[in-house]
Amino acid sequence: MNDMLIPSVGVVTEIRKDTPDVKTFRVVGIDGKKPFEHIPGQCAMISVPGVSEGMFSITSSPTQSEYMEFSIKKCGCLTEWLHSMEVGQQVTVRGPFGNGFPVDTELKGKNLIFIAGGIGLAPLHSVINYVRANRENYGKVTVVYGSRSKDDLVDINEIQNEWMNEKDFEVHLTIDRPQEGWDGHVGFVPNFVKELGLNTQDTVLLCGPPIMIKFTLAGLIELGFEKTQVYTTMELRMKCGIGKCGRCNIGDKYVCKDGPVFRCDQLDEMPSEY
Repeated sequence: MNDMLIPSVGVVTEIRKDTPDVKTFRVVGIDGKKPFEHIPGQCAMISVPGVSEGMFSITSSPTQSEYMEFSIKKCGCLTEWLHSMEVGQQVTVRGPFGNGFPVDTELKGKNLIFIAGGIGLAPLHSVINYVRANRENYGKVTVVYGSRSKDDLVDINEIQNEWMNEKDFEVHLTIDRPQEGWDGHVGFVPNFVKELGLNTQDTVLLCGPPIMIKFTLAGLIELGFEKTQVYTTMELRMKCGIGKCGRCNIGDKYVCKDGPVFRCDQLDEMPSEY
């Protein structure tokens, strides 16, 4: 049985530069195997001993049996250190932490809409590829993804070469402002969502910057979606991951133990500070 409190040594076997400030790290244990099993939406604690540790979404699907991947944005001491790493170097990794998306219960058999902004695609990436690997269990999939510029769209090659060619997959991309070389949609995600004519019977998985989540959720409700149809993840608030430090509590809820995945009607029960 895996003990999430005990770090195991992980070896970085591949590093992909997705955007100017996002890299994806492929990690295996020193035995060459995946460090541990997880469900889509769960997180892991990655540490560079002597530097720091941080909580990151596991972006690879549980159906990927050989390794684990993390898409990490450079935004501080630990992430700068990680971005300076080379293939073959080691980190410590432990987990999984939190509750994932209910892929085998509430989401099963549903038409799904994934809405992501910027690095917010990272937590949803695992779910999308899990759905792709278990296609017979889910209906139509719609992906709405936006970023500041075309250069900031994470996993764009996979999106264009694989997701856009998947049966019953519909992908809509947008960037915030006009840019040379971009002939796709221009505009912010919340407004784009309202333009698309989404089916209000579908189930939504939403992730991105807090302000984007706030306005997108308001737009979905305006369209006729119920909060019970919308799931989001709040892993950015997680610190220790096991409910001991108290840093992620909102009212009587701990994001790490009760989340980080919440249905949006559950958020109404929490203080407005979230």
